[in-house]
Amino acid sequence: QVQLVESGGGLVQAGGSLRLSCVASGNIFSFNVVNWYRQAPGKQRELAATITSSGRTSYADFVKGRFTISRDNAENTVYLQMNSLKPEDTAVYYCNFGGLRTTRITFPRDYWGKGTLVTVSS
Repeated sequence: QVQLVESGGGLVQAGGSLRLSCVASGNIFSFNVVNWYRQAPGKQRELAATITSSGRTSYADFVKGRFTISRDNAENTVYLQMNSLKPEDTAVYYCNFGGLRTTRITFPRDYWGKGTLVTVSS
């Protein structure tokens, strides 16, 4: 079984920085993408950043230039460096591995972590 555990959230003042981590454990044969989503209170979950298995990255307009997604393949860890944080960045941030296979023949599926809370004060 695969588990994803996010960490690094917390309370920070506007303009500050945080680095989120997502550690994947278990049998991971391959995956297509890793995404960071976020969900603010009373709002729908939205995609913030993506990194593909080949290392290509993409960002939502609302984080572009401020957030950086990266990964450490050896540690099965994906990071989200968040700079110049704004109060509107307050949300629970979720890690998602898309199209993950636990073996060569298993059907790919998505896995989610339980999230880490980021609170940005003004």
